Amino acid sequence: MPVVMGTAGHIDHGKTSLVRALTTIDCDRLEEEKRRGITIELGFAYLDFPEGRRLSIVDMPGHEKFVKTMVAGASGIDFVLLVIAADEGVMPQTREHLEICTLLGIRTGLVAVTKTDMVDPELLDMALEDIASTLQGTFLENAPVYPVSAHSGEGLSELRDALRVMEKELAPPRMQDIFRLPVDRVFTMKGHGTVVTGTMTSGSVSVGDEVMLYPSGKKARVRSLQSHWESVTLAPSGRRTAVNLQGLELEDVSRGDVLAHVGELISSTSWEAHVTCLSSSPRSLRHRGEVHLHHGTREMMARLYFRDVDSLAPGQSALCQIRFQEPVTAIYGDRFILRSFSPLRTVAGGVVLHPLGLNLTRRDPAFAHKVALLGALPDADEDVRVLTQIELAGQSGARFAELCLLTGLESKRLEKVLASLSGKQQAFSFDRDEKRYISQSVVDELSAACVAYITTYHQTNTLKSGISRGALASGWGKTLPAKLVHFITERLVKQGTLEAEADTLRIPGHSITLGAGQQDLRDALKSLYLEAGFTPPTMKEALEALKVSAKELDPVLRLLVKDGELVRVEDGLYYPKETLEVLRDKVREWFAGHDDLDPAGFRDLTGLSRKFAIPLLEHFDATRLTVRVGNQRVLRAVS
Repeated sequence: MPVVMGTAGHIDHGKTSLVRALTTIDCDRLEEEKRRGITIELGFAYLDFPEGRRLSIVDMPGHEKFVKTMVAGASGIDFVLLVIAADEGVMPQTREHLEICTLLGIRTGLVAVTKTDMVDPELLDMALEDIASTLQGTFLENAPVYPVSAHSGEGLSELRDALRVMEKELAPPRMQDIFRLPVDRVFTMKGHGTVVTGTMTSGSVSVGDEVMLYPSGKKARVRSLQSHWESVTLAPSGRRTAVNLQGLELEDVSRGDVLAHVGELISSTSWEAHVTCLSSSPRSLRHRGEVHLHHGTREMMARLYFRDVDSLAPGQSALCQIRFQEPVTAIYGDRFILRSFSPLRTVAGGVVLHPLGLNLTRRDPAFAHKVALLGALPDADEDVRVLTQIELAGQSGARFAELCLLTGLESKRLEKVLASLSGKQQAFSFDRDEKRYISQSVVDELSAACVAYITTYHQTNTLKSGISRGALASGWGKTLPAKLVHFITERLVKQGTLEAEADTLRIPGHSITLGAGQQDLRDALKSLYLEAGFTPPTMKEALEALKVSAKELDPVLRLLVKDGELVRVEDGLYYPKETLEVLRDKVREWFAGHDDLDPAGFRDLTGLSRKFAIPLLEHFDATRLTVRVGNQRVLRAVS
């Protein structure tokens, strides 16, 4: 795994000269840098070791005006070489660079005390004491310190050996299956087209890959690659990489854009984050306050909305929603820096907990619960982290691709965690096509709501045996994904909490109940049809005879049909089961003395007009009493 070292420190403390002495590479490539003798843009070099290993080096500017450039370089490094000149000692940018590295989560490094050839031993000792005092309580408190001189070569061999050990022993954790290259430079080359450069923070990219520029969404294809000035067909993470893009113009790309594979990242206009205000900050961070935010190689305006405090005092930490004016991309665990407007200085930093943005307000009944979940994320193990992000996704659930970004886990590891959570019934995949997951707590909540909805439905629809799946989906489930509604209902059926009959769902033990008025109407309707004999009334005639509305009659009629008391012969034509059985007996008696039966014969047999005769004959065909042969009916053979 390639390892990246970054230099940090005050302007003119000899960072670039030290890198040149170690590697023979001059990181000041711009004419202005050489004229002014200061580093303006990020510089890049590498240090090769005898066993064929290589350390990537990012040389960062020390001038206070170029702190944003320094942050862009520091975002991709694995350890820092803090450079402090022996003749000046600790200076303002020394402290700010150290604070930035701390906020970016860098926990390892070395200290180089440069220009030792310019001071006497007594002054060097004073400088070393000052450095030890400054580093006390920081991640470099116990870091080895190397007095060196780029001019005379003093101490360079010892420093080079230390860097060799760091490169060999450090195993930086990087995602291998999401390619990200924050762009810090874009230019054109004659005969090649647009080229972007950056330090690849994760994943890998190959010649011929289709890639996308975020947040613009513009696509391109990788024409060629260079890593440390050498042409390659595949570039791994952790290396300085130049990507020649086919399909993008110079004006399509800006510093701060992120190059990735198509569809792997998701842009958002807000993050949930854990923010820490530096103890050295001159003032508190205000709720709704505006700041400069640095993430990767991008600088942007942001506004802070603290979740549980009104302001963040120096030295304190809190949960915060960070909102942007335009979309940005991030992955769980990404670090960022906050700088104030006036004075323009680093005041805070933080870590991204939810890079896709949560639609969470204080009016939300689950606000306190979700804030508590967010607050526990930094200390959560992988299983809890995945489950928490699924739970925060709520009823919409979280897709596998989203969970990769929400957890910072590689896909193979994420699959194992999800399998474990599913096996313990803590998370469920309700959409296997999209690989969308939902938490047990949300499933339980939705299940209870579904049962309550059907229970209420039974109470208000006493003449119905249950609710159709379609009515349930358009009612209780109208705001839910269709596959989630299906998942919840099927799970309830399997558990025995619901019963299913064809397309109808009901609570076990539910039966149709009639009120006193409805029972009287049921009896009256049945009597009306029985008294009508072979010529039952139409719906209009039934409504007039019983003096009720269609709304009142319809559920009672459907109940009689469901119970088998009335039989629907055709639309609008119903017969009592007893009357139909009399007619069936007449047909059987006819065939005792005849071979076939035509409509005219059936009219003679029953005295019915064609209006009733034809539907009845077709009904007898459908119920397998007779078989139509041409215009005749014959008795169906009993099997």
